[in-house]
Amino acid sequence: MDFLPSDEETELAGLVRRICGDLVTKEVLGSHGEGGFDRGVWDALLAAGVLEAGWLAQCAALVEVGRTLAPVPYVTAVASGRGDKVYALALPDAGLPSGFAVHDGLLSGSQTAVMFGAFADAFLIPADGKVFLVEQADVRAQRTVDHADAALVELEDAPGEPLDLDPELLRQRMTVALCAVQLGVLESALHRTAGYARTRKQFDHPIGSFQAVRQRLADAYIDVEAVRLTLWQAAWRLSEELPAAEEVATAKYWAAEAGHRVAHTAVHVHGGVGIDVDHELHRYFAAAKRIEFALGGATAQLRALGGLLAAEPA
Repeated sequence: MDFLPSDEETELAGLVRRICGDLVTKEVLGSHGEGGFDRGVWDALLAAGVLEAGWLAQCAALVEVGRTLAPVPYVTAVASGRGDKVYALALPDAGLPSGFAVHDGLLSGSQTAVMFGAFADAFLIPADGKVFLVEQADVRAQRTVDHADAALVELEDAPGEPLDLDPELLRQRMTVALCAVQLGVLESALHRTAGYARTRKQFDHPIGSFQAVRQRLADAYIDVEAVRLTLWQAAWRLSEELPAAEEVATAKYWAAEAGHRVAHTAVHVHGGVGIDVDHELHRYFAAAKRIEFALGGATAQLRALGGLLAAEPA
């Protein structure tokens, strides 16, 4: 495995960084609990042809999406390979069966907290070992910790078009895409926290000079690097069409566990402003916490990983 980014990865990441840096403003992000999807930012990304690049380049771009908290369905477009509409992927958490079933060619069932479900034009539904494209569903928006883009998706005898997609591969791609976004979220949160520690003073000294603060920041740095390494290992194996179930579970474990620790470190070092929901840091805390549990948190990933290892022949 070559850990050096390719020219394609570097160029696409730079392009997405410029577009999101220019367009993702406080107004776009909205107030606490609002937002979730901005059509203008998404249309600008699509017009730039961002979805035409390869899988690893897309993961590099998703890191930039995480750094800016861009409210766009990039993660679902990359995971599904479909960007002609806003698609929502109604996937279960790791280790859990799909909430949908097929009877006489029609789909029924439900899935809660479907990312981008509140704004989706269509849904990708895993059921009975296949993935179905569903145009119409009963959708009820749900408020999540960071944005109002999720929804409870329910189907009752709904028609669906079977697609040439493997549901497990779709889940793995979505999981890795979320890990990429989490890396950007955590990198930005750590950068902002380190900057705050250099300028915020107590007892006439920057708080970054205190041993306890330095240790928290050092631990957070190591956590971010663990997310980075496990993410790219899983992403590379998927790009090479190699078995990647163990690597994907490992990457999501670190995205969840490190996400929890880094998010809380950022809040604690910021002190009182760290719990202000109107402060920009709160957006990163909320985003990290949401991704921590999306498609299964740390415990779910360890259970999945344990099952995979136990199934290996001695």
